[in-house]
Amino acid sequence: MTEYVRKNGSRESVDITAGQGTSMQILVGSDEAPNFALRKFTMKPHGGMPLHTNVVEHEQYIVKGSAVVVIGEETFEVSAGDSVYIPGMVPHSYKAGIDGFEFICVVPNKEDKIELV
Repeated sequence: MTEYVRKNGSRESVDITAGQGTSMQILVGSDEAPNFALRKFTMKPHGGMPLHTNVVEHEQYIVKGSAVVVIGEETFEVSAGDSVYIPGMVPHSYKAGIDGFEFICVVPNKEDKIELV
């Protein structure tokens, strides 16, 4: 039977070792849904992720806090309520603000490869 609802706190959060003060929860995994995975990233104040690329695109919705996000050659300040699109293979990074940063990330269920730039 498919698990249609995942209760808050029912999914483990894991630290992202490439990042600083960054963790991820897989809310709906690629093994649970046919087309997309749904993840939640949380960054502590001033935490972040270094410049990197992914093969797959990302669609993101900022839930809490703020951050500086670099996408390609551009730098953006984002905060709760904003949406972000990151094309596949485009370098990107995150630096959380003083209030931390939390976002929902949707990615296609395709093989992904992450490389630090």
